[in-house]
Order: sequence, then structure tokens, then C-alpha cells
Amino acid sequence: MHTVLAKDPRIHPDDLPHVRRQLVAYLRGELSVFECEHRIRGEDGDWQWVRTRGRAVMHNANGRVRRMAGTARNIDTLRELESQRQIAAEVLRNMRESVAVLDDEFHFIAANPAFSQMSGYDVDEVIGQDTAILNSDRHPPEFYQAARDAIRRQASWSGEMWQRHKDGRDFLCAMQCNAIEDPGTRQRLYMLVTSDITERRRIEQELRYLANFDPLTGLPNRTQLAERLSQAIVQARRSGGMLAVLFLDLDNFKDINDSHGHATGDRVLRAAAQRLRDVVGAQRTVARISGDEFAVVLDNLTAAEEADRCARRILDAFEAPLQLDERHEFVISPSIGISLFPDHAQVPTDLIKHADTAMYRAKRRGKRNYARYSPDMDRDSRRRTSRIAALRRAIEREELSLVYQPELHLTQGRIHSVEALLRWNSTDHGTVPPGEFIPLAEETGLIIPLGEWVLDQACRTLVAWRAAGADPALKMAVNISAVQLLRSDLPDTVARILQRHALPPGVLELELIESVLMSHAEQALRRLHVFRELGVSIAVDDFGTGYSSLSYLHRLPIDTLKIDKTFIDGVAAPDDHDDATITSTIIAMARTLGLATVAEGVETPAQLAFLQRHGCDIAQGFHISRPLPGDDCQHFLETAPARAGHWLDPAPTPA
Repeated sequence: MHTVLAKDPRIHPDDLPHVRRQLVAYLRGELSVFECEHRIRGEDGDWQWVRTRGRAVMHNANGRVRRMAGTARNIDTLRELESQRQIAAEVLRNMRESVAVLDDEFHFIAANPAFSQMSGYDVDEVIGQDTAILNSDRHPPEFYQAARDAIRRQASWSGEMWQRHKDGRDFLCAMQCNAIEDPGTRQRLYMLVTSDITERRRIEQELRYLANFDPLTGLPNRTQLAERLSQAIVQARRSGGMLAVLFLDLDNFKDINDSHGHATGDRVLRAAAQRLRDVVGAQRTVARISGDEFAVVLDNLTAAEEADRCARRILDAFEAPLQLDERHEFVISPSIGISLFPDHAQVPTDLIKHADTAMYRAKRRGKRNYARYSPDMDRDSRRRTSRIAALRRAIEREELSLVYQPELHLTQGRIHSVEALLRWNSTDHGTVPPGEFIPLAEETGLIIPLGEWVLDQACRTLVAWRAAGADPALKMAVNISAVQLLRSDLPDTVARILQRHALPPGVLELELIESVLMSHAEQALRRLHVFRELGVSIAVDDFGTGYSSLSYLHRLPIDTLKIDKTFIDGVAAPDDHDDATITSTIIAMARTLGLATVAEGVETPAQLAFLQRHGCDIAQGFHISRPLPGDDCQHFLETAPARAGHWLDPAPTPA
């Protein structure tokens, strides 16, 4: 029989081996019933799946089966459903989302591996358990009951819900629950699809925080400031009140970054932010705008003077050093600009801009100052912005030049040195005084490239003079700002320029104002020792205007003190004995410390005679020479020996 069956063309060739095996097993008595699923060709010629069942109904004398009877049932639909079920089960097993099937009382009846991974429970542990085993204390019981009621009522529910992991930690889920029907029992079931969104929410919250708050200080940033300021303006409009914006900039903060590093600078910013919060109070908005710039919003004001008083309180609070730890403290002061709503502007951007403009006016008045905005400041601000832009282009436009002022040695009768002074003749702004553009260069950092250009040009000029026969001992003095001093590569820059022009280090003198050395004492000391090792001499400019102590001066590797012009002005005046006393004391003190002295601003023979009489070493000023262009100064140097007697003629003794 199986031989005949094996040749039956109605059975699909691929299924014949399986059918034959099942039949042989039945004929051998291994199966009680012949049963097999296979494909047969239908009347329409297409293959269709059938389930065949049969038994033997006739045997021969030897007991062999001669005839079988049975049924063949079409199972195409069942096979399709089973295929779909297997595919669905495989999809469910491999889904990243947790999927669970619940009965109508919210007990688990099935779950996929992702559910176990998310909840920590094996599937076998939860089958038959109520979903409440996952409830978190972050929601009250009423919350979970309301969700169940909504699912029963609407046959669907979606939302976010805190769940509790098997290990006890809570995690946030995005849930979608839909009612389904068991096709066999027609019972209502629920399919629960869940995703753990804890990390996603954390990242979203972090991004939201970073979008609105400064991560260094924890203060609101510019975006959040604008939002809070908008709300304050709306409230002020409703109440008819007044509010103020205070814009603060920490004076010389860049010096701290340059000398101590950004890590220390960040600590200073955090300490400054905390002090601001302490002064202003938690009910006010204190924001960090950028870098070392902060803003304060003062709402519910009744008078502009309240903003002034707050600014003064802030300035007073910063009189005390910022104590970072037992070893580090910094004295830093803000400059503050104030703008008012509704007097000065109606929208946040303009209020902030006007307060910023007023801050620059305060900064020009000196440290620890504040200023209230006025419309004329806009003109100054535009001019300042325009000058900064022009200053950036000044070198390439060849608008900068140097002039040189000779310094006379009072005992040797020769020109001992010349001081290089920077001048700017702008195409756009005409001749700009150094007192205006040098501070701009320091604020913007342009002093770094400008300072390097000055050093290079001064050394280039000195080389030309030496080649033309100038005294080989002639020194070139160049002014150095605090920003330049505190840059770690300044010694390398100086060494490179000296090497480029083949000049010995001893012919270069760097001048630093006294206040720079005092406000950055330890950093300045370390840097000056590097210059001493290099062989470059150091002069302290404007001496007497600061508060240097003898012990500190003695520690500094300096060579020269330059006495400020304000003291020289009165040394020969009959009614001003203070300046004469101060000047003679400085000269005597310098001699004790082994330092040379240079008197600045010498304009009369009487002043020169006083200086000679008290042992001052060098004089500089209009009585000797005005600052001269390079070629004119070279001519002056060539003819100076013939004029030495005229300069050094005795003058009447001052009364």
C-alpha cells in the first residue's frame, strides 16, 4: 500500500516522504491511528493543506492491510492562523517593549522577556499575580484605581506611571493598555505595553535644566533670566510698579583665570555667585549671563533709589575677600550698571542691554562703582564698539606707531634709555589717546597681540639705532600690562623677539605699574624671577601711587623705581613740601634697596635740580624731550651729548 501511495500524484512531492513514514509506522503497529498533515492538489489544481486520519478496514489472510478508510480535512485556514500565531509569538518574544497580557481582574496571564528584564520578575513569578505587585509609593492607591477604572470604562488607557522593580527601586514607565478578546473563550483581556522611560526623562530634565540654568553656579542663565524678566514686566505693568535690572561684571577676573587657571577661576565664580545670592536674597532673581557677568532682577520697587541702594550693598559685600579655602582667598569687585522699567526700556532684551551699557560707564569710573543708565550712554557704547572693531584692524591697517621718550642719566650726563610709547592714528576715529584705547585693548584681550607688536617694533628700532652708531648700552623700555604679565608665554615671547633681532637681554627693560604687582603679588613674583633669569631688567612704573611695602619690594627681582609725575609736579613749588618730602624719601629708600630711580614728568630746570641734589639717578620728561618718532629720536640721540651741559646746569634751590 505504501508503494502505491508513494506514487500518488495528488500528494505534494515534498510531503510524500513524511506521509510514507507515518503510514509505515501505522502499518507496523507503532501508531494506533494514521494521522498526517500534508498538501494535496485540489480540484482547481492548487495545493491545499489537509489533515488526514484513517484506519485499516480490511486485512488479507496473512493479516496485512488491504484497505483503509478515513477523512481528509482542509486545514489551510488553521495553518494560516497557526503561522500568524507563531510569528506573533516570535515578535512578542523579541520586542524591546515590555508586553503583558492581563485577565479582566488585572492578573498576569502572559508576559514577554522584555517584561522580565524591565521589572526584575521572571514570567513564572507573576503569572496569576495582581499587577499591584509593581505599584510604587510615588503614586497614591487612588491613582492606580483610577487607571483601572478608566481602562474598564474606555477599553483603553495611556500615560506615565511609576512602577517598582523587584529590587525595590522605582522606575518611570510610559504605558499603553488596550482591551482585547480571547478568540476561544470570548473573555475580555488586557494587553499592557510598557517602556521604561526613567533615563529618557532624566536626560530630558537635564537638558531642560541646562537650557535654563548655568551648570557651574546653579544660577538661571540668560534664557531663564529673559523669561523671569518678562514675567516681572507683565506683573509691573498690571500693578503700575517699577523694576530694575542690575548688570554686574567682575573687575579683572580674567587675570585670575590667566594666573591661577580656569579651575580656580570657576571656584571664584561659584563663590561670587553665592555672595550675590546672600546679598540680594532668595526671593530675587540672580542670573549668570556669561563668563564673569551676572544680572539681578529687582521687582516691586517704589523708587529708583532702591536699586542704587542694592548696588551699594553688593559693592560693600565684595569688600571682603572671597575665601575659597584656608589657603586661597581673592579680593574681587564688581562694576554694576542699572536700568529701570518702565523708564529706560519696555522689553527684557533692551533692559539687559541698557544695564550692560551702564556697567561699562561704571567700569570707566574705576573699580567698585555703579552707574544708572541714561540715553547718552548709547552714544558712548556705539563709539566704544566701533573703536574696538577699529582697534582689531589697526595693526593690519598700519595705523599704530611708536614714539620714544629719552631718559637722561643725571650723574653720567648721557641718555640712559628711551621709553617706547604706543600711538594710534585711526582712519575712522582720528588720533585716539592711549588712555582710551589701552583700557579697551586690555578688556578685550587685544593687548596681547598689540603688546607683542610693540615689543617687536621697539627692538627693531633699537637694532637700527645701534647700527647707526647709538650707544650700545642704551636701553629700550617697554610697558607691560597685567594681562600680558600673567600670560604664561610672555617670557617665551620676549626671548623669541630678542633672539629674532639678535639683541642682548640686558638692553630691554619691562615696565609694570605698581598696582599690578600688588594685586597679583605671588604670580608677579614668580614671573619676574623668570625675567631675571632671562637677563631682562624690570622697572616699577607710577611708584608711590600704590601701597607697596618695603618688605614686598625687597622680595621683588626689580631694578628700577619710576617716581610718578604727581609727586614730581610739586617738588620745586615753594608751598608744597609734601611732594618734596615723599620724592626724597622714595629716592633714599630705593638707594637703600639697591634700586635705581627714574623721575617721570620732569618739566622745569628747578625740578631737575631738586632731583640732582637728592641723588635721583635718571630723569624723564618734557624738559629733556617730548616723545619723538623713531627717526627724530635717533637724531636726538646723536646730538644729545652736546646738550648735556645745558640740562645739568644748576637751578635755584626751591624754597
